[in-house]
Amino acid sequence: MNTVNTTRPSLLVRIRDLRDEMAWGEFARLYTPFIYRVARHSGLQDADASLVTQDVLVTVARTIHRFEYNCKSGSFRGWLKVVTRSRLSDFLRAQGREIQGTGDTGILHVINERPDASQPDIWEQEFRRTLFEWAVDRIRGDFEDTTWQAFWQTSVGDRKTNDVAEELGLSVGAVYIARSRVLARLRKEIEDVDE
Repeated sequence: MNTVNTTRPSLLVRIRDLRDEMAWGEFARLYTPFIYRVARHSGLQDADASLVTQDVLVTVARTIHRFEYNCKSGSFRGWLKVVTRSRLSDFLRAQGREIQGTGDTGILHVINERPDASQPDIWEQEFRRTLFEWAVDRIRGDFEDTTWQAFWQTSVGDRKTNDVAEELGLSVGAVYIARSRVLARLRKEIEDVDE
């Protein structure tokens, strides 16, 4: 079972201390995959997306002391979005200086087709996906395998409750109860970190 249940505001306070390895570990587990996916959506290759992700994390470490958590003045995720967009822009600008354009219209087509990481739907979609995966990872070990499979197969695998119940040797009601228990824990885990 998880012994540390840190809410985002307290985690933001804790990561101001660069020596707090537990806080930074938790922060990195949640935000590294998210930032990486946003960078990939921006058209970066794996290695480049990893570099931008590291640059964002370093920037957060250097500047988090200036961020004041206040619901009225803006969210942490909004601030992180600005930092991420800035680091992406810096990276792309640096690439432009290193690579000589050919004047070919193919380059213009690539630039025009590149997804914009600043789009709210991509940003929110990737954050929700990352948050779900993070929460699943945190709570998975707290459930018996049958309970977890009942949840996973019916909620994520989108299988019929009757089929899953038969396969797992459970009643339909037990599958519903198992799914409900896991979903409640997932919601709580996500609410503890989501703004």
